[in-house]
Amino acid sequence: MPRRLLKKHLPDPKTICDHKHLQIFGNCLKDPNLWHLNRRSVSGAFAAGLFWAMIPMPFQMIAAAATAILARVNLPISVVLVWLTNPLTMPPIFYFNYVVGTWLLPRHEPIRDMELTLDWFAHSMGEIWQPLYLGSVVTGLVLAALGYGAIRLYWRWHVVRQYRRRQQARNTPSSS
Repeated sequence: MPRRLLKKHLPDPKTICDHKHLQIFGNCLKDPNLWHLNRRSVSGAFAAGLFWAMIPMPFQMIAAAATAILARVNLPISVVLVWLTNPLTMPPIFYFNYVVGTWLLPRHEPIRDMELTLDWFAHSMGEIWQPLYLGSVVTGLVLAALGYGAIRLYWRWHVVRQYRRRQQARNTPSSS
């Protein structure tokens, strides 16, 4: 069952509550809905985590946690999913988001002489921030919707499959 798999890999609620960056939420972290593993909570957490993972900003975990608290969805899953954008995956993901933004903003064209240095990025931010953030929001919304739908469908499929297996096992005569 998805619940067992998730429980096995998720951190302990106390570990998350004690995280130094999440202390700002105080008693809000004690809401039991933030720790439930059900179809609604997990799919909502995927949506929140995937959305914030696509937004280029510091402390994405705090934004994901705040969204999880407000939407009352699974907090650990939403916080863990923002790590899809890590130092190895950030450049290709954010470049893709930038390209999406240039498609949506006709006056911007993709930059051809890009360098992956902090100096170049700081110098070019004034030029690239609009397509980067627009592309990031659009990509985040699309991924959030796809993640939400995919988890809902997978969870439903898994529950129906387990139900049918139990029914089949009940209806199969046992040999004694």
